[in-house]
Amino acid sequence: MPDPQHVLATRVQAALGAAFGPSYADADPVIRPSSFADLQANVALPLAKKLGRRPREVAEEIVANLDTGDVVSNVEVSGPGFINLTLSDGWIAAEAQRALYDERLGVPAAVKAQKIVVEYSSPNVAKEMHVGHLRTTIVGDAIARILAFLGHDVVRDNHVGDWGTPFGMLIEHLLDLGEDAAARGDSSVSDLTAFYQAARQKFDGDEAFADRARSRVVALQAGDAETMRLWNLLVDVSKRYFNAVYGQLGVTLTDDDIKGESFYNDLLAPTVRELEEKGIAVISDGALCAFPPGFTGREGEPLPVIIRKSDGGYNYSTTDLATIRYRVDTEHVDRMIYVVGATQALHFQMVFAVARMAGWLSDGVQAEHAQIGSVLGTDGKLLRTRAGRTVKLSELLEEAVERAGAVFDEVQHDDSFDAADRVAIVRDVGMGAVKYADLSVARDSEYTFDFDRMISFNGKTGPYLQYATARIRSIFRKGGVAPEDATGPIVLGHPAERALALELLGFGAAVQQAGDTAEPHRLANYVFAVADAYTTFHENCPVLKAPDEATKASRLALCAATLRTLVTGLDLLGVPTPERM
Repeated sequence: MPDPQHVLATRVQAALGAAFGPSYADADPVIRPSSFADLQANVALPLAKKLGRRPREVAEEIVANLDTGDVVSNVEVSGPGFINLTLSDGWIAAEAQRALYDERLGVPAAVKAQKIVVEYSSPNVAKEMHVGHLRTTIVGDAIARILAFLGHDVVRDNHVGDWGTPFGMLIEHLLDLGEDAAARGDSSVSDLTAFYQAARQKFDGDEAFADRARSRVVALQAGDAETMRLWNLLVDVSKRYFNAVYGQLGVTLTDDDIKGESFYNDLLAPTVRELEEKGIAVISDGALCAFPPGFTGREGEPLPVIIRKSDGGYNYSTTDLATIRYRVDTEHVDRMIYVVGATQALHFQMVFAVARMAGWLSDGVQAEHAQIGSVLGTDGKLLRTRAGRTVKLSELLEEAVERAGAVFDEVQHDDSFDAADRVAIVRDVGMGAVKYADLSVARDSEYTFDFDRMISFNGKTGPYLQYATARIRSIFRKGGVAPEDATGPIVLGHPAERALALELLGFGAAVQQAGDTAEPHRLANYVFAVADAYTTFHENCPVLKAPDEATKASRLALCAATLRTLVTGLDLLGVPTPERM
């Protein structure tokens, strides 16, 4: 499905070359939405300065050389030199029809597929996921889905925290409880928050226990077989918990996507050694550090990236550098996307800078931090429980489903549901509400978690979009027609038909932009615009009671194209679309 802006940009560039010479054929035509037409080319204003001519005169010469073909029905110059472009109804209809026939809705697969690692979620073993993991999990999963749809080789990477000094106390606490408790799924172990807190309390208050824990860390780092077996018990309990949460959310992460900190443990020393050999890492105050240029403290002193601590231990920076080295040398990736909180921005800037100094990142390998903003409560502060504790993610999701059920029961429905249907639909509505509320805002901005707003069936919400798809499916059920059998032909008569068809043509551009920038909100905002255009169409253009069979066939085809666009777009965002609501 060609993006109208791209189509017009190509034609205006051809006109620029014809009017002013080949050197101008690659100039930005500055295509923008217009209040007076479908789109507007504003290139005449900046170009006039280079040519030393009046903008309106330049615009008129562009128009004189513009091949409108069957794409544009009307062109006019307005104001100081704006070129207003109205698309042909026939062209819009034909392109919407073409997209309807295409299983990819006209979105081409990448000409040159990249291997892209998307690192997201990244919880800690033996700790419950909290609200802070909500956005990294939802946004990361949407980015992975979008890039895979575009034809890239996507590697989902759940970089869990599964190594380090806390595991000494956790293993010893497990032994005190009895390791069979983990296998049985006893609450003393499966309640990860309580398990961790109990281990910490013993470590802080029992010196004998603390000594055992420290000795256990040494054994763990040495690869002691029995200690590794116990460590694996904790990892397995955590995996079961992670998978339960991922199942609730409907994200695509699996056990195969886990590459925890332990995975890179054997790569730390070789990574540090290479940095030393290249003269990048040097001793400073007893620690081994790298000093990437351009990073300074308040007093102008160079800021270090600590590669190895003064006690000989490694840290997050070491692991992140080893990870980059592995992804480049072993996995041969083209792009790495780290879906991590915005508070880690400086850390990643400096780690990427050191990786570039080492030659691991080059022009052919892109690393980017997809910054994630915080989740706020309705009081404008970080979302917490009334008691001031961090909100458990599983409890938050359970409350979303409960609230969705209450709202769902108050809404008028076209169909009747049995108890099992209601449970499934309400679950989808609750998860769709939470996910769309997150994905509809820019990932690096904060957003307010407000159940009342996000679970509403009105406004820019997940339930509104889900209901739009269900309403279209209801039309096909009532009409006794399968959506795939609604082939048109599409003919545009009413302005609402035209507006909807034109909106549908933007799907490919929205998906591409979301993938290029790793910003799912671009796609989320687009699908809302489609649903909004469909609502206007639905209110003004009867489908099953259309004035004649040709109009009915055309409108059913528009409904089918809209349904496929909404369902595909929402699926790329990870938002479920119930058949009935």
